[in-house]
Amino acid sequence: MERQRIGRREAVSEHKRGLILAAAREVFEAEGLEGASLRAIAARAGYTPAALYFHFDSKEAIYAEVLRASLSALGDAVQAAVAKSKEPGDRLRAAALGFFRFYAENPRDLDLGFYLLRGGMKPAGLGKERDEQLNAALEAALHPIAAAAVDLGASEADANLVMVDVFAHATGLLLLLHTGRIRMFSASASGLMEDYLRYRMARIGG
Repeated sequence: MERQRIGRREAVSEHKRGLILAAAREVFEAEGLEGASLRAIAARAGYTPAALYFHFDSKEAIYAEVLRASLSALGDAVQAAVAKSKEPGDRLRAAALGFFRFYAENPRDLDLGFYLLRGGMKPAGLGKERDEQLNAALEAALHPIAAAAVDLGASEADANLVMVDVFAHATGLLLLLHTGRIRMFSASASGLMEDYLRYRMARIGG
């Protein structure tokens, strides 16, 4: 019986935590990291601010958890794309396009990852330890690109550069896509991404 009571308490706690994170994401999307407050998050979740401290010690901790979930979904999307391909070139292309398409289809996740929710383009962080953990999660999501580049003949150092290049090119195109600026060039962001990958892959191992 005691084990069942503990299990129920843990389930209730996890449910409350999920409600808080869902509410927090809505508040962050509306107000950004700087504009959001624990009081607003608590009100959206239907709890008191004191109740939030049972689960999180700060709004930065909450933002980190929301971003961690987003990066986990990104990693799952990339892995799902790669799982369909066997050849290294196909895997690299699939991983890169899996990354690009995730953020093309989920623009608010891109904003979340770059702290652009009402924050503009400026440096932001959540504390050294959290930043390191989140950066590691992003790198893990991108790693299939580097792994495929190695299998195509690139050195470890060059493969990491390929990963960074793909990340930079994709995020640049995504910025043009989501701001509508891509229309200035009468171009397709996805088409340009495909063209870039063909060009970049042709240079690997050369």
